[in-house]
Amino acid sequence: MILSLWHVKKYYGANLVLSDVSFEVKEGEKVGLIGRNGSGKTTILQMLNGASMPDQGDIFIRKGAAVGLLDQVPSAPESAAVYDVLAEGYAEVRSWEQEMKRMEAAMSDPSTAEDEGQMSQLLQQYGQLMERFERAGGYEMEASIRRVSAGLGITEEQYNRPFSSLSGGEKTKVGLAALLLKQPDILLLDEPTNHLDMAAIEWLESFLLAYSGAVMIVSHDRYFLDRVAGKMVEIEDGEAFIYHTNYSGYQKEKEERLLQQFASYQEQQKKIKKMQETIKQLIEWGNRSNPPNPGFHRRAASMQKALDRMEKLKRPVLERRTMELKLKQEDRSGKQVLTLDGITKVYGGRKLLNQVNGLLLYGERTALLGGNGAGKSTLMKMLLGHIAPDEGDIRVGSRVDVGYLAQEEAPPAEDKTVLRYFCETVAMEEGAARGELARFLFYGADVFKRIANLSGGEWSRLRLALLMYQKPNLLLLDEPTNHLDIDSREALEEALESFPGTLLVISHDRYFINRVARKLWVLEQTQLSVHIGNYDECKEKLQSWVSRARHLESMPVAPHAATNVSEQSPQARQSKSVGDKMNVGGYRNQAQGKRKDQPVRQWEQEIETVEEQLCQLEEEMAALSTEGDKDVDWTQLLGRQHVLREQLDELYRGWMAIEEQ
Repeated sequence: MILSLWHVKKYYGANLVLSDVSFEVKEGEKVGLIGRNGSGKTTILQMLNGASMPDQGDIFIRKGAAVGLLDQVPSAPESAAVYDVLAEGYAEVRSWEQEMKRMEAAMSDPSTAEDEGQMSQLLQQYGQLMERFERAGGYEMEASIRRVSAGLGITEEQYNRPFSSLSGGEKTKVGLAALLLKQPDILLLDEPTNHLDMAAIEWLESFLLAYSGAVMIVSHDRYFLDRVAGKMVEIEDGEAFIYHTNYSGYQKEKEERLLQQFASYQEQQKKIKKMQETIKQLIEWGNRSNPPNPGFHRRAASMQKALDRMEKLKRPVLERRTMELKLKQEDRSGKQVLTLDGITKVYGGRKLLNQVNGLLLYGERTALLGGNGAGKSTLMKMLLGHIAPDEGDIRVGSRVDVGYLAQEEAPPAEDKTVLRYFCETVAMEEGAARGELARFLFYGADVFKRIANLSGGEWSRLRLALLMYQKPNLLLLDEPTNHLDIDSREALEEALESFPGTLLVISHDRYFINRVARKLWVLEQTQLSVHIGNYDECKEKLQSWVSRARHLESMPVAPHAATNVSEQSPQARQSKSVGDKMNVGGYRNQAQGKRKDQPVRQWEQEIETVEEQLCQLEEEMAALSTEGDKDVDWTQLLGRQHVLREQLDELYRGWMAIEEQ
């Protein structure tokens, strides 16, 4: 066991957030922490990180265990570059590296070479420092930073950018990468999949599954929880309920638990009712006796004491209040809803879309997928007419009435209350409006909250309420599940499943896509491809897309440090020479000499083969690094890794050349 909470109670002001929370986490365990918005999940992470203390109860963390928490918006010194933030966990290692460079310069000085005593002392100090540097992973530092950065979609072009110039989403992504690189014993993640595209999410899943430390994840991403978590802790009504399974197993076990609790509750209620009736009858018998019989009264009093001592079971809540979202259309549109004909768009000097064609028919449910920056939101804005394509034509069908939900981080700086904002937008009387807002979980005083003060989840629910009253027949939704808890996501899914009109949605929520989409539009390399089915049904094709997108994003891999061979580490120089000996150039010539009419599928098969070899090698290297075996020939392994990466680069270039023909 690496951490535990024991009967923890926590107040915020006069509000009791956590009433009695107890659970434990074992070393290496991956735990999903779930619950409704405001249930206290983030509070638990803050207490485990030491940023907050419980009002009652105990928190145990194994002595010496390092705890790392992903902040919602990480901070850094004003002058810090992105690379400085990424390398925070290597601060001491980087100082050793600078000291080694200083020693190298001193040893290359002719005056030092003439002084044997000074040279001998420097060599001894250099050897000791180099050994510490190597043990701390100094020679793998650059590769580790590049690997994690590429996995999360942080490009090397961003390394020198000031961290303060990044958007909130970019800062969170860099903060996540920095935390992963620190590799704490206990990793605390609060909504880690926010701001990540699908490729980055799947990379993060693989990283966490191989992570040796304990991981606690607060997330509403059900697909992510299914893949990563082997234990679920649900915070409900201030208490913790533990399920030793993933999210899908939790759903089944929770239903069984609630039914069993309800059966026990009903059984106890029958027993209580029978005891109360018996007590009443004994008292009546005692009073009717002439003279009154004290024996009946004693038996009644004894039974009453037993009833008072009985631990009463709470009535389990089988169905909790959720959003009552019902999406209807005023009138159906024509058969052809949207037609894209040769759409081209250049944005910021970069071509996002090139001769894109597409057709959206009435009643279709389509998810628009692609990496961050692929042009999804740009295409959505063109469909709405907010921006015009540089080339091509977008045709909107007859009788199309559009309802649009934009991806917004925060509510506008409005001084209006929720009630007033809703009434003015949909032209409704206050009495009726309060009833409608209650369907979206705005009860009592909640309707008098200022718009500017709403949480992300509250603002999302209010926007969905407004969307419902438009009664459109075409819904264009950009990340609609952002800030919604799991219950609200399920309510939205049910509403979209029964919606009779047409749907086009941008989302990275794979669970959501599986439920609502029957067709996928995938934006990749400025082109739009169409796949019939939901995410799981098209997963094999999409995995190929994710792999290629991530690989192409990370090419070429250039070291952050100077590339002069004399300035490289001994291991890097050895790896380079080994790569040369293994004839990387020979393979390059061979790849470039392949027939240009070679089938695309053959190129893809070769790419898959080399990717599998590289994956197996890197898994082996990771295992050897964990075991700490000093007899490993790292020079040979690094050389082999270098050769495989070169081969993969050449195969991708060949494949891209064929695709562009």
